Amino acid sequence: MKTVAVVGASLAGLFAARALRKQGYDGRLVLIGEETHRPYDRPPLSKEFLTGKVEEGELALEAEGEELAAEWVLGTRAVGLETQERSVRLADGRAVRADGVVIATGAAARRLPGSEGLSGVHVLRTLDDARALRDDLAHGGRLVVIGGGFVGAEVASTAAVMGLDVTFVVSGPTPLAGPLGPEMAAAVSELHADHGVRLVCGTGVRGVAGKQRVEAVVLDDGRSLPADIVVVGIGANPCTDWLEGSGVALDNGGVRCGTDGITSVPGVVAVGDCAAWYDPAFGTHRRIEHWTGAKERPAAAVAALLSGGTAPSGPSRPPYFWSDQYGVKIQFVGHAARADSVTVEDGSPADRSFLAVYRRAGEPVAVLGVDRTKLFTRWRRQLATAVAPGGTG
Repeated sequence: MKTVAVVGASLAGLFAARALRKQGYDGRLVLIGEETHRPYDRPPLSKEFLTGKVEEGELALEAEGEELAAEWVLGTRAVGLETQERSVRLADGRAVRADGVVIATGAAARRLPGSEGLSGVHVLRTLDDARALRDDLAHGGRLVVIGGGFVGAEVASTAAVMGLDVTFVVSGPTPLAGPLGPEMAAAVSELHADHGVRLVCGTGVRGVAGKQRVEAVVLDDGRSLPADIVVVGIGANPCTDWLEGSGVALDNGGVRCGTDGITSVPGVVAVGDCAAWYDPAFGTHRRIEHWTGAKERPAAAVAALLSGGTAPSGPSRPPYFWSDQYGVKIQFVGHAARADSVTVEDGSPADRSFLAVYRRAGEPVAVLGVDRTKLFTRWRRQLATAVAPGGTG
């Protein structure tokens, strides 16, 4: 291959570029990114960056003096992929011809319908999003967080520590019920009550009210919650619209891939939040929107790209994620949805420090650690060794 284009210049894109060089690719390398920023770390955006403990310069993912010998095309988005011509079309009218393409365009935060143009309503996905939210939080006031995922939980935690009046609205039974399962999510959500955050569960949001700036959040049950600031954390949509008509197959909202990132088009692989890799544990294609997956999977995808799909894909690792809330480290590995039982095996939820093991037919399929880092690490290794290589899908 003379030219490889990496479309997406965030975590997954950067690690794909690193993997290309590490695996011996010495041709032309082009990194294309919609944002004007060089790759930066996103997890601190909902935590330390909002409080000012981490500044922008500390978010950089590139090591000091790192040289990838790459061309950076930033501040313009990909709008099309011509697979016959091997060309990535850009919004500014340019086109980048490439023999190989790594799709790493990530995902974009979902917005609350009807909130467009209303000051004080935020999503949190990019550095620019975080800048705007940090400026608003600095003025204090009443914050309403909408959505029971990790972004919402972490923003609620951060804002409460900063002294804001926080209400956390979740349509499900409790925050994090999806990834952790309802029983353990209920135990973890007690952290919010411990720190004075009001939880409003089991109701959706009808909309937001206000003239130029948000004044309230209106719930489906008719209640109105006063708000000076609103953070909408209701998930993200994979950025795959630019692939329509390209021949690249989409699945579960993302790019359909095998266990090694190979797509339906030869010479094209996908990684990161936009990629739906085949998951042998579920027998289907799933997107894993976590930092660790975006860091680890590019090496396998690049090996498949450079070898033409002949490189062994290796075992499928169980997904891993972590979250820091109220000074407590929450770690999870595996699939809660596969479990038929869950037991606390160390510590106590009442003490906000415990380890729980999820099992299916008696076999561990997931582990949750709440301030149990060492013990969790041992369980994580054990779970990884139990995963066997699967098919390519």
